[in-house]
Amino acid sequence: MRTTLAIFKRELHAYFATPVAYVFIVIFLLLTGVFTFYLGGFYESNQADLDAFFQFHPWLYLFLIPAISMRLWAEERKSGTVELLMTLPVSLTQAVLGKYLAAWCFTTLALALTFPIWITVNYLGDPDNGVIVAGYLGSLIMAGGFLAIGGCISALTKSQVVAFVLSMAVCFGFVLSGFPIVLDLFQAWMPQALVDAIGSFSFLTHFSAIRKGVIDMRSLVYFLSLIAFWLYATTVAIDARKAS
Repeated sequence: MRTTLAIFKRELHAYFATPVAYVFIVIFLLLTGVFTFYLGGFYESNQADLDAFFQFHPWLYLFLIPAISMRLWAEERKSGTVELLMTLPVSLTQAVLGKYLAAWCFTTLALALTFPIWITVNYLGDPDNGVIVAGYLGSLIMAGGFLAIGGCISALTKSQVVAFVLSMAVCFGFVLSGFPIVLDLFQAWMPQALVDAIGSFSFLTHFSAIRKGVIDMRSLVYFLSLIAFWLYATTVAIDARKAS
Protein backbone atom coordinates (compact mmCIF):
# COMPACT_ATOMS: atom_id res chain seq x y z
CA MET A 1 0.00 0.00 0.00
CA ARG A 2 2.91 2.36 0.63
CA THR A 3 4.04 2.01 -2.99
CA THR A 4 0.50 2.48 -4.29
CA LEU A 5 0.14 5.59 -2.13
CA ALA A 6 3.41 7.01 -3.51
CA ILE A 7 2.19 6.56 -7.08
CA PHE A 8 -1.18 8.02 -6.10
CA LYS A 9 0.46 11.17 -4.70
CA ARG A 10 2.74 11.52 -7.74
CA GLU A 11 -0.17 11.25 -10.17
CA LEU A 12 -2.48 13.53 -8.21
CA HIS A 13 0.24 16.19 -8.03
CA ALA A 14 0.76 15.86 -11.80
CA TYR A 15 -2.86 16.85 -12.43
CA PHE A 16 -2.36 20.21 -10.76
CA ALA A 17 1.09 20.80 -12.24
CA THR A 18 -0.59 22.09 -15.42
CA PRO A 19 -3.63 24.32 -16.03
CA VAL A 20 -5.54 21.36 -17.49
CA ALA A 21 -6.91 20.31 -14.10
CA TYR A 22 -8.25 23.78 -13.33
CA VAL A 23 -9.78 24.11 -16.79
CA PHE A 24 -11.51 20.75 -16.36
CA ILE A 25 -12.93 21.69 -12.95
CA VAL A 26 -14.21 25.05 -14.23
CA ILE A 27 -15.85 23.43 -17.26
CA PHE A 28 -17.39 20.72 -15.08
CA LEU A 29 -18.85 23.25 -12.64
CA LEU A 30 -20.15 25.48 -15.42
CA LEU A 31 -21.82 22.59 -17.23
CA THR A 32 -23.41 21.21 -14.06
CA GLY A 33 -24.82 24.66 -13.35
CA VAL A 34 -26.18 25.11 -16.88
CA PHE A 35 -27.70 21.63 -16.99
CA THR A 36 -29.24 21.93 -13.52
CA PHE A 37 -30.71 25.42 -13.62
CA TYR A 38 -31.50 25.82 -17.31
CA LEU A 39 -31.92 22.46 -19.05
CA GLY A 40 -33.03 20.60 -15.92
CA GLY A 41 -35.64 23.19 -14.91
CA PHE A 42 -34.51 23.30 -11.29
CA TYR A 43 -36.71 26.27 -10.34
CA GLU A 44 -39.63 25.37 -12.58
CA SER A 45 -40.05 21.95 -10.95
CA ASN A 46 -40.85 23.50 -7.54
CA GLN A 47 -39.35 20.41 -5.91
CA ALA A 48 -36.79 20.52 -3.10
CA ASP A 49 -34.48 17.89 -4.56
CA LEU A 50 -31.44 17.58 -6.80
CA ASP A 51 -32.88 15.26 -9.43
CA ALA A 52 -32.33 17.97 -12.05
CA PHE A 53 -28.67 18.01 -11.00
CA PHE A 54 -28.00 14.27 -11.02
CA GLN A 55 -29.93 13.27 -14.12
CA PHE A 56 -27.33 14.80 -16.43
CA HIS A 57 -24.27 13.27 -14.75
CA PRO A 58 -23.99 10.24 -17.07
CA TRP A 59 -23.90 12.58 -20.07
CA LEU A 60 -21.42 14.94 -18.44
CA TYR A 61 -19.13 12.05 -17.55
CA LEU A 62 -19.45 10.65 -21.06
CA PHE A 63 -17.41 13.59 -22.37
CA LEU A 64 -15.43 14.79 -19.37
CA ILE A 65 -14.19 11.53 -17.81
CA PRO A 66 -12.47 10.34 -21.03
CA ALA A 67 -10.66 13.69 -21.01
CA ILE A 68 -9.17 12.70 -17.63
CA SER A 69 -8.50 9.04 -18.36
CA MET A 70 -6.96 9.50 -21.80
CA ARG A 71 -3.63 10.60 -20.31
CA LEU A 72 -3.37 7.85 -17.69
CA TRP A 73 -1.31 5.46 -19.83
CA ALA A 74 -1.25 6.91 -23.36
CA GLU A 75 1.05 9.72 -22.24
CA GLU A 76 3.32 7.27 -20.43
CA ARG A 77 3.55 5.05 -23.51
CA LYS A 78 4.19 7.96 -25.88
CA SER A 79 6.98 9.43 -23.73
CA GLY A 80 8.46 6.01 -22.98
CA THR A 81 8.21 6.48 -19.21
CA VAL A 82 6.03 3.38 -18.89
CA GLU A 83 9.13 1.26 -19.56
CA LEU A 84 11.00 3.19 -16.87
CA LEU A 85 8.10 2.70 -14.47
CA MET A 86 8.16 -1.04 -15.05
CA THR A 87 11.88 -1.21 -14.15
CA LEU A 88 11.22 0.24 -10.71
CA PRO A 89 10.38 -1.99 -7.72
CA VAL A 90 6.70 -1.46 -8.41
CA SER A 91 4.24 -4.19 -9.36
CA LEU A 92 1.92 -3.66 -12.29
CA THR A 93 -1.10 -3.87 -10.01
CA GLN A 94 0.29 -1.15 -7.74
CA ALA A 95 0.96 1.14 -10.71
CA VAL A 96 -2.49 0.63 -12.21
CA LEU A 97 -4.25 1.07 -8.86
CA GLY A 98 -2.23 4.14 -7.88
CA LYS A 99 -2.87 5.96 -11.16
CA TYR A 100 -6.54 5.00 -11.15
CA LEU A 101 -7.12 6.16 -7.56
CA ALA A 102 -5.46 9.50 -8.33
CA ALA A 103 -7.80 10.07 -11.26
CA TRP A 104 -10.79 9.04 -9.15
CA CYS A 105 -9.69 11.36 -6.33
CA PHE A 106 -9.43 14.24 -8.80
CA THR A 107 -12.94 13.48 -10.04
CA THR A 108 -14.16 13.35 -6.44
CA LEU A 109 -12.73 16.81 -5.84
CA ALA A 110 -14.52 18.19 -8.90
CA LEU A 111 -17.79 16.62 -7.74
CA ALA A 112 -17.33 17.90 -4.18
CA LEU A 113 -17.00 21.46 -5.47
CA THR A 114 -20.64 21.32 -6.57
CA PHE A 115 -21.69 21.62 -2.89
CA PRO A 116 -23.15 25.15 -3.41
CA ILE A 117 -26.00 23.51 -5.35
CA TRP A 118 -26.71 21.32 -2.30
CA ILE A 119 -26.63 24.40 -0.06
CA THR A 120 -28.98 26.20 -2.47
CA VAL A 121 -31.66 23.50 -2.38
CA ASN A 122 -31.49 23.40 1.44
CA TYR A 123 -31.86 27.18 1.55
CA LEU A 124 -34.88 27.14 -0.76
CA GLY A 125 -36.66 24.15 0.75
CA ASP A 126 -36.52 21.09 2.96
CA PRO A 127 -35.02 18.32 0.81
CA ASP A 128 -34.38 14.70 1.78
CA ASN A 129 -30.62 14.95 2.29
CA GLY A 130 -30.34 11.18 2.52
CA VAL A 131 -31.48 10.93 -1.10
CA ILE A 132 -28.96 13.61 -2.07
CA VAL A 133 -26.14 11.74 -0.34
CA ALA A 134 -27.18 8.60 -2.21
CA GLY A 135 -27.12 10.57 -5.45
CA TYR A 136 -23.58 11.78 -4.79
CA LEU A 137 -22.48 8.26 -3.89
CA GLY A 138 -24.03 6.87 -7.06
CA SER A 139 -22.48 9.60 -9.19
CA LEU A 140 -19.05 8.99 -7.68
CA ILE A 141 -19.08 5.24 -8.15
CA MET A 142 -20.42 5.67 -11.69
CA ALA A 143 -17.55 8.06 -12.43
CA GLY A 144 -15.23 5.31 -11.17
CA GLY A 145 -16.73 2.99 -13.78
CA PHE A 146 -16.14 5.52 -16.55
CA LEU A 147 -12.55 6.01 -15.37
CA ALA A 148 -11.80 2.28 -15.26
CA ILE A 149 -12.98 1.88 -18.85
CA GLY A 150 -11.06 4.96 -20.00
CA GLY A 151 -7.88 3.86 -18.23
CA CYS A 152 -7.94 0.46 -19.91
CA ILE A 153 -8.40 1.97 -23.36
CA SER A 154 -5.65 4.50 -22.63
CA ALA A 155 -3.30 1.56 -22.01
CA LEU A 156 -3.96 0.26 -25.52
CA THR A 157 -2.76 3.30 -27.46
CA LYS A 158 -0.07 5.96 -27.48
CA SER A 159 -2.47 8.62 -28.76
CA GLN A 160 -4.51 10.54 -26.20
CA VAL A 161 -6.95 11.60 -28.91
CA VAL A 162 -7.59 8.00 -29.91
CA ALA A 163 -7.95 7.04 -26.26
CA PHE A 164 -10.48 9.85 -25.75
CA VAL A 165 -12.62 8.91 -28.76
CA LEU A 166 -12.58 5.16 -28.07
CA SER A 167 -13.31 5.65 -24.36
CA MET A 168 -16.24 7.88 -25.19
CA ALA A 169 -17.57 5.32 -27.70
CA VAL A 170 -17.34 2.39 -25.26
CA CYS A 171 -18.85 4.39 -22.39
CA PHE A 172 -21.62 5.58 -24.71
CA GLY A 173 -22.46 1.93 -25.35
CA PHE A 174 -22.73 1.28 -21.60
CA VAL A 175 -24.96 4.33 -21.15
CA LEU A 176 -27.14 3.70 -24.20
CA SER A 177 -27.77 0.00 -23.52
CA GLY A 178 -30.55 0.84 -21.08
CA PHE A 179 -32.51 3.10 -23.41
CA PRO A 180 -35.97 1.76 -24.33
CA ILE A 181 -35.39 2.49 -28.02
CA VAL A 182 -32.25 0.33 -27.98
CA LEU A 183 -33.90 -2.47 -26.04
CA ASP A 184 -36.85 -2.42 -28.44
CA LEU A 185 -34.48 -3.03 -31.34
CA PHE A 186 -33.08 -6.14 -29.65
CA GLN A 187 -36.48 -7.26 -28.41
CA ALA A 188 -37.66 -7.80 -31.98
CA TRP A 189 -35.28 -10.72 -32.56
CA MET A 190 -33.71 -11.71 -29.24
CA PRO A 191 -35.07 -13.68 -26.27
CA GLN A 192 -36.33 -11.50 -23.42
CA ALA A 193 -33.68 -12.89 -21.06
CA LEU A 194 -30.88 -11.58 -23.29
CA VAL A 195 -32.64 -8.24 -23.71
CA ASP A 196 -32.86 -7.91 -19.92
CA ALA A 197 -29.17 -8.83 -19.65
CA ILE A 198 -28.24 -6.07 -22.10
CA GLY A 199 -30.34 -3.58 -20.18
CA SER A 200 -28.69 -4.61 -16.91
CA PHE A 201 -25.32 -3.37 -18.23
CA SER A 202 -26.58 0.19 -18.57
CA PHE A 203 -25.09 2.85 -16.33
CA LEU A 204 -28.42 4.69 -16.50
CA THR A 205 -30.39 1.73 -15.15
CA HIS A 206 -28.25 1.40 -12.04
CA PHE A 207 -27.61 5.09 -11.46
CA SER A 208 -31.29 6.03 -11.79
CA ALA A 209 -32.16 3.75 -8.89
CA ILE A 210 -29.39 5.10 -6.66
CA ARG A 211 -30.10 8.77 -7.36
CA LYS A 212 -33.67 8.22 -6.14
CA GLY A 213 -32.28 7.13 -2.79
CA VAL A 214 -32.48 3.39 -3.33
CA ILE A 215 -29.07 1.96 -2.44
CA ASP A 216 -29.54 -1.37 -4.19
CA MET A 217 -26.72 -3.81 -3.49
CA ARG A 218 -27.05 -5.13 -7.04
CA SER A 219 -26.19 -1.70 -8.42
CA LEU A 220 -23.22 -1.32 -6.08
CA VAL A 221 -21.97 -4.81 -6.95
CA TYR A 222 -22.41 -4.02 -10.64
CA PHE A 223 -20.27 -0.87 -10.53
CA LEU A 224 -17.61 -2.39 -8.28
CA SER A 225 -17.41 -5.51 -10.44
CA LEU A 226 -17.17 -3.38 -13.58
CA ILE A 227 -14.35 -1.32 -12.05
CA ALA A 228 -12.47 -4.45 -10.96
CA PHE A 229 -12.86 -6.05 -14.40
CA TRP A 230 -11.56 -3.05 -16.33
CA LEU A 231 -8.67 -2.50 -13.91
CA TYR A 232 -7.69 -6.13 -14.38
CA ALA A 233 -8.01 -5.68 -18.14
CA THR A 234 -5.68 -2.67 -17.86
CA THR A 235 -2.99 -4.76 -16.15
CA VAL A 236 -3.35 -7.46 -18.82
CA ALA A 237 -3.09 -4.88 -21.62
CA ILE A 238 0.05 -3.26 -20.17
CA ASP A 239 1.64 -6.62 -19.42
CA ALA A 240 0.98 -7.76 -23.00
CA ARG A 241 2.58 -4.60 -24.37
CA LYS A 242 5.57 -5.03 -22.07
CA ALA A 243 6.03 -8.63 -23.17
CA SER A 244 5.92 -7.65 -26.83
